[in-house]
Amino acid sequence: MPILVLAIIGAAAGFIATRLMKLQTDLVTTVAIGIFGALIGGLVLRVLLTVTGWAAGFVGAVLGAMLLIWLWRTYGPKR
Repeated sequence: MPILVLAIIGAAAGFIATRLMKLQTDLVTTVAIGIFGALIGGLVLRVLLTVTGWAAGFVGAVLGAMLLIWLWRTYGPKR
């Protein structure tokens, strides 16, 4: 069950992050960005904040996905 919830939250967070960062990706990449962003952002926010919950996790997922997009654009392969 937690994997399904992670995929759903990751898909939503990835969608929001890719739109905020104006990145056009396919569905699989969007979900992957959201899931990895959720992992990154969730861990960072849980360390920094003492208050945890689904709202903090979701905000962390979006911020983590945005960080991942920024890293990809900055250090990823150049076109």
